[in-house]
Amino acid sequence: MAELRCVVAVDGPSGSGKSTVSRRLAQRLDARYLDTGAMYRAVTWAVLQSGVDLADADGIAKVVVDCELIITTDPAQPSISVNGENVDAPIRGAEVTSAVSAVAAVPFVRQVLVSRQRAIIEESARIVVEGRDIGAVVAPDADLKVYLTASSAERARRRSAENAADHAATEADLARRDHLDSTRKVDPLQQAAGAVVLDSTELGIDEVVSEMYRLVTTGKAV
Repeated sequence: MAELRCVVAVDGPSGSGKSTVSRRLAQRLDARYLDTGAMYRAVTWAVLQSGVDLADADGIAKVVVDCELIITTDPAQPSISVNGENVDAPIRGAEVTSAVSAVAAVPFVRQVLVSRQRAIIEESARIVVEGRDIGAVVAPDADLKVYLTASSAERARRRSAENAADHAATEADLARRDHLDSTRKVDPLQQAAGAVVLDSTELGIDEVVSEMYRLVTTGKAV
């Protein structure tokens, strides 16, 4: 794949399988991998650590400006740190999960992180980028845009299995996040124009990755 140069944008709701399939696709393409959701989670962790109220947009903005955020793009070992501290584990906890939509809805936060994300993409020959606004906002000129989805029940099953959490509570939380992400005023979760919709409800990880790989390598994405 050395001759292939492209940007693949993968969007979709929580629990649709974006992270897993994006990492595997990046490895298969010998490409970089960017988890934009981890960036929002990392600044959310910083906001929570600072004690700033989640309703204080100006306070949140200050934390983000002062935050030294470093994210790796190696699909085999993605990692992220805040002010020199590795936060791979804490950003996946319940506290950050419940607060990330509120922090991500702050326009200034999105402005800062989208700028950083675009810089990373620009520096990469090939990269798979996943999130909620990649195809529509971050990389609207991506060579391939995929909107990955699954039924709410299946997404809740996957997420509760990952976290050993109650299925009903997980489904309710996913519905809450879906609503917040899709109705926020700035860069809401949406299917980008020209995106290929992949419903992974009945598909395995390998099947989804193979379909994305086919779209790239058969010329549909370049």
